[in-house]
Amino acid sequence: MPRSYPSEFRRKVLDLLKAGRTVQQVAVDLQISDQTIYNWRRQDRIDAGLEAGVTSSDHAELVAARRRIAELETELAVTRRAIELVREAVPPKGGSKPSR
Repeated sequence: MPRSYPSEFRRKVLDLLKAGRTVQQVAVDLQISDQTIYNWRRQDRIDAGLEAGVTSSDHAELVAARRRIAELETELAVTRRAIELVREAVPPKGGSKPSR
């Protein structure tokens, strides 16, 4: 699993780049992957509206929405199964009269 860095650390790395340091210098000094820094820089540009892509806040909303959808689908499956079990255990009222 990829290592997660605090947002403050990411901000400081981006500030170092804006101050004129190269990606390679920062990567060696802080012992992190240069590709990680490139990814952070690209996401920062997307968040600033300088580049096309999904912003960090939109991504967070999508993740939360997908999580909620999964929860609701699970609840729905449980409810449907409960209804099936109740129908098996309790016969319908009035016997087997045909419906009108």
